[in-house]
Amino acid sequence: MKTFSYVIKDAVGIHARPAGLLAKLAKEYSSTVTIEKGGKSVNVTKLMMLMGMGIKCGDTVNFTVEGEDEEAAAKAVEEFMQNNL
Repeated sequence: MKTFSYVIKDAVGIHARPAGLLAKLAKEYSSTVTIEKGGKSVNVTKLMMLMGMGIKCGDTVNFTVEGEDEEAAAKAVEEFMQNNL
């Protein structure tokens, strides 16, 4: 299991476009990618649930990646967050 935290820098937070791209990226891996904020956690491939978390600029989110390709998946998700959010 790989975990990392990230502080959202995008002024709008996690909105439709980056949420969709993040879900699409996570689906490329067999590992399960989970995002957690304020005690709530969802699988990032569940787009509507991800957007429903109301993640805003300045929020700290925690990611957990579990599965066969967790190293590669965690690296890809972390890079995506740094480049897009």
